[in-house]
Amino acid sequence: MISKNHLHRTKIIATCGPATDSYEKMLELVEAGVNVFRFNFSHGDHSGHLKFFNYVKKINENLKYNIGILADLQGPKIRIGEVENGGVHLISGSKITLTCSPQKSNAEKVYVSYDFLARDIRAGERILIDDGKLELLAGEKIDKNSIEAKVLYGGELFSRKGVNLPDSDLSVASITDKDKADLKFAIEQEANWIALSFVRKAKDIRELKSMIPDTNEFKVIAKIEKPEGVANIDDIIVEADAIMIARGDLGIEVPLEKMPLFQKQIIKKCIDKAKPVIVATQILDSMIEMPTPTRAETNDVANDIMDGADALMLSGETSVGKHPVKAIQTLKKITDYIEANAEIYNKNLVPQLTSKSYLSDAICYNASRIAAEIGAQAIVGMTRSGYTAFMVSSFRPNSNIFIFTDNRALLNILSLVWGVKGFYYDKFVSTDETIFDVVEFLKKIKMLKTGDVLVNTASMPMHKQGKTNMLKVTKVE
Repeated sequence: MISKNHLHRTKIIATCGPATDSYEKMLELVEAGVNVFRFNFSHGDHSGHLKFFNYVKKINENLKYNIGILADLQGPKIRIGEVENGGVHLISGSKITLTCSPQKSNAEKVYVSYDFLARDIRAGERILIDDGKLELLAGEKIDKNSIEAKVLYGGELFSRKGVNLPDSDLSVASITDKDKADLKFAIEQEANWIALSFVRKAKDIRELKSMIPDTNEFKVIAKIEKPEGVANIDDIIVEADAIMIARGDLGIEVPLEKMPLFQKQIIKKCIDKAKPVIVATQILDSMIEMPTPTRAETNDVANDIMDGADALMLSGETSVGKHPVKAIQTLKKITDYIEANAEIYNKNLVPQLTSKSYLSDAICYNASRIAAEIGAQAIVGMTRSGYTAFMVSSFRPNSNIFIFTDNRALLNILSLVWGVKGFYYDKFVSTDETIFDVVEFLKKIKMLKTGDVLVNTASMPMHKQGKTNMLKVTKVE
């Protein structure tokens, strides 16, 4: 079912954490406009995440919502270890030792959790710590486990901070043992989306998919956080079910002036291929502490929406922030205004002759085109695989997109897809009877009214639920 606060086209993803650690708090976020909850496996343990899984399931069961679950695997994240006294000061211009031999770090010697540190990092390459707040320059190799480094920009070094190596060619595996254990847990708990961090090549996604049951109930997101991921983005988009532009690590690893165009280009490529795209990190970052965002953040969010992002994801704002509900309300307010007042609809896409699903693509394209020409209130599709929802969404129609399916897991998956509002329906008998049923249902929940015009898509014969091959215009009686 749809809450009145879930009518926005651009979906909202909230990260769970200590600030949302109760059923009541998560329900508040849902009522404020959250469509998907993200579980960040870089933090917490399975027992903690299990609580969040159960909260979401309870919300969906009690209120008949279709809130999705995104399980975000940590990937090969490199971090420093524990630091003496909780933190030390690295002095600009000083020389220190970096080692992959486990030990407590201090101002002279810092442990880095990367076994191939001395082999893969060359002299002259940059080493960034704590989102780039500290910058080091790699020096000569000391031994098989250690290298020398010069502190270019110093500061406070705290335990467990992340390390980025933007200039280095790393040989680290894309899926760690921890990821495999977390993936097994996420599948058992029926997550809808699985996100793989630090994707560099399409084969990383193929490897992850080989570990997931071959059903239509789990979709894979490629998180783009490395320059290699940007370089291989076309192949990655083909293999992945969705893309996340993770601007935290990516914004550190690529030149800052290139980041805005990278984001816009990736969004456009995803829309062209009918693959959902998420913009993440520092969306309303100031709201971790403050009750209102900066105007720069507001403008950034508006541009993400106008570019056509399927979803915007909050991280610290809802996981550890002081104002998690206010952050969602603020994001929803910006989303509603931009969607009502900006030219964000009817992307100029055309079906590609080379597509294996060209005929069905053409039906979805023409459904959107006709809906625009006749001012249709809605495009109504029937699907089991989700194909119709993804494809119609990619055209970004101004009409509502109502999708009916007998696949309950798909309803939660579609909660991440731009503009799609999903409903359960399992009486696919004849085209006319089904269209009559769904129109009456939409009238009952006040999504349609007498006199509205809608465009229907489906597959015929309907009971076989094959590829989309039918388009019909209906006037609500």
